[in-house]
Amino acid sequence: MALNPRIEDWQGKRVWIVGASTGIGAALARELIARGARVAGSARSADKLAEVLGAGGAALALPADVTQPDALAAAHGRIVAAWGGVDVLVYMAGTYKGVRAWKLRPGMARAEFETNVLGAFDAVAVALPAMLERGAGTVVIVSSVAGYRGLPMSLIYSATKAALINMAETLYLDLAAKGIGVHVVNPGFVETPLTAQNKFRMPALIKADEAAREILAGLARGEFETHFPKRFTRWLKLMRHLPHGLYFRAIHRFTGL
Repeated sequence: MALNPRIEDWQGKRVWIVGASTGIGAALARELIARGARVAGSARSADKLAEVLGAGGAALALPADVTQPDALAAAHGRIVAAWGGVDVLVYMAGTYKGVRAWKLRPGMARAEFETNVLGAFDAVAVALPAMLERGAGTVVIVSSVAGYRGLPMSLIYSATKAALINMAETLYLDLAAKGIGVHVVNPGFVETPLTAQNKFRMPALIKADEAAREILAGLARGEFETHFPKRFTRWLKLMRHLPHGLYFRAIHRFTGL
């Protein structure tokens, strides 16, 4: 059952990807440009954005630090000036640093929450008013299966991703009746600069290009949640329903941590 308007034709769609310089964001930007979309990409690195987006009227490179709300507002203003608005906002800016509980220090979680969560709220706050005025638009929040339940090495990261899932659910409840689509994307392990720091085996690891195609397939189906690769994520979804004792034992056995 489609819970959102299906997006199957990207020709001419105005898409703002926040977190477009590397990984899934870069792959998604390239895929959308190939499908005829106009893509505006934001990230801190101007050089990487230029490399991903190239030059031309179909793409705008808009460097912005997501921890600075004014920078996001300025980037959105440039999109409006160039194209008249944003049809689809994709928030996938994120950072990750594995940490165990005994290594937690005051202030350690702040940067990760600012990038992964607060930046998402600010980007939505910037883009949403014009969508509501038109009565149309789509918000895509990229979270992670790490947000389903707690995981070793993800004390901070899992908490930020759980917050994004909850955020997307509440956005949907508020906005569906107003004509705004809301999607949450929960990838498993994807080959990106962030996952490259992992020292453990990552089951069902996929390439960023495949992840980008999975996201677009989910949008074409009008899903609320898109998760992939399903050979891995279905098991994690099932484990969400385990009693705590069984879940904790299963995770210790599976991860060895």
